[in-house]
Amino acid sequence: MPRRRWTGLPGRRWAGVLAAAVTASVLSLTGLAGQAQAADVNNAKNAGYESGLSNWTCSANSGTTVSSPVHGGSAALKATPAGQDNARCTQTVAVRPNSTYTLSAWVQGGYTFLGVTGTGTTDVSTWTPDSTSWKQLSTTFTTGASTTSVTVYTHGWYGQAAYYADDLSVYGPDGGGGGDPDPVVPATPAGLAVSSTTSSSVSLAWNPVPGATGYNVYRAGTKVQSVSGTSATDSGLAASTSYSFQVTATNAAGESAKSTAVTGTTKASGGGGGDLPKHAVTGYWQNFNNGARVQKISDVQAQYDIIAVAFADATGTPGAVDFHLDSAGLGGYTVDQFKADVAAKQAAGKKVIISIGGQNGTVSVNDSASATNFANSVYALMQTYGFDGVDIDLENGLNATYMTQALRSLSSKAGPSLVITMAPQTIDMQSTSNSYFQTALNIKDILTVVNMQYYNSGSMLGCDGKVYSQGSVDFLTALACIQLEGGLSPSQVGLGLPASPSGAGSGYVSPSIVNNALDCLAKGTNCGSFKPSRTYPDLRGAMTWSTNWDASAGNAWSNAVGPHVHALP
Repeated sequence: MPRRRWTGLPGRRWAGVLAAAVTASVLSLTGLAGQAQAADVNNAKNAGYESGLSNWTCSANSGTTVSSPVHGGSAALKATPAGQDNARCTQTVAVRPNSTYTLSAWVQGGYTFLGVTGTGTTDVSTWTPDSTSWKQLSTTFTTGASTTSVTVYTHGWYGQAAYYADDLSVYGPDGGGGGDPDPVVPATPAGLAVSSTTSSSVSLAWNPVPGATGYNVYRAGTKVQSVSGTSATDSGLAASTSYSFQVTATNAAGESAKSTAVTGTTKASGGGGGDLPKHAVTGYWQNFNNGARVQKISDVQAQYDIIAVAFADATGTPGAVDFHLDSAGLGGYTVDQFKADVAAKQAAGKKVIISIGGQNGTVSVNDSASATNFANSVYALMQTYGFDGVDIDLENGLNATYMTQALRSLSSKAGPSLVITMAPQTIDMQSTSNSYFQTALNIKDILTVVNMQYYNSGSMLGCDGKVYSQGSVDFLTALACIQLEGGLSPSQVGLGLPASPSGAGSGYVSPSIVNNALDCLAKGTNCGSFKPSRTYPDLRGAMTWSTNWDASAGNAWSNAVGPHVHALP
């Protein structure tokens, strides 16, 4: 928003992460390495940590084995970085010279790296950001003419959470050092059931299968997803439609038979927001004067469907917020005039909501009491000023558990017409394990739209694993793809951009670039070098900071982007 700055990751960590991302993106994010041939073996010993840390050495006593979470079997590695130690766990593996091997492992938790040294050729590695579910890392290496052993390793990152690893493998020609017994094809999963549904998704759960390292989900006989755990959500479905699902269990030996089928029926079109148009434009209105044109709510351009009043302020009560109209800074705008203008916008079919946070916002919702205070105080503001809902723009930390509790409590008070929007920074939506992304997924059934800020962020990873810089169609589309493929409905994804170069420190793009990105995502046209694997015609639209900066520039942004959004299919 106006006073935004992107803090990013600490210099040492981000430098390493970005370098690793560039070199490992093809392997770690766009597909796994080729499958080992039938004659190959897993040359790693105690690959599933079933015998504790036998054959493994972890730096600074950072490693142990745990019984939960595990990917396969009954144990997994847990390694915890501390101080200057990155929790590196290694094993020396016998290999054959002049041979190619596939190195893979399933990981979860904090930042995790997988690699190999001593190959005699090019040592390789791959990595993943923090993850709340099991994720497979995989890469390949070739040994030199005299190489008979290599060192494989996992490690975390400084200052980050513990990571978990399981089912590591070094598949290739038998190096003669012995390994774990070859796996057998797992049994067919039992207990498949529908755990929940939304208007665009069906969530499934089933019983774990001993020896399985992954599961495939089938819809109407066609594989639609591969997962490591015993649950999955199939998204992007049509509302009010029945679908048939089956699952199979997999490991290195093969795939089981399909389970008994279950039927899941999506709900009618939902999500919060009441009678908002299919494609909507959101604009932030400034309750302060920072050099942009001072506006009354009545001055806001008619192209805006959602007007987010910025900002509510923290009170002395944990989690509670309040709103004070800056009458003096806004030229004598009175509270009564403000309320009347809010009502007039609503009569014209617009939604007016209260935004919580901004760059300097310090609202903390970190326990049940503060969650209750948050919900009660926001609802009180809705009753006092007539707001239609709330925008979450907390840039200084967000607790997914208790913000979810707070928003569900608010929804129970306000009812199904409640509008809930979010404006996370780009870094907040890079992974579904991040707290903002978790919160959005937790409240998907009542969430209206996430308008991620595509500015003040620097370079970021797209869903194809490539690094994109601000200022292009690719930056917008490749980053939006993470949300669209990460579990949010297209109707819950919007593109947040500055209305003018003055509206942000960096990241301004012309309205034509915004419109091209909307076309690329919704229709598959006007794309840059990145083109999504499918289109998202239900994409919600776009957001800008701010209506005031837009007005200062002659409403150039809303005059160009507004009609374009409303004309999307």
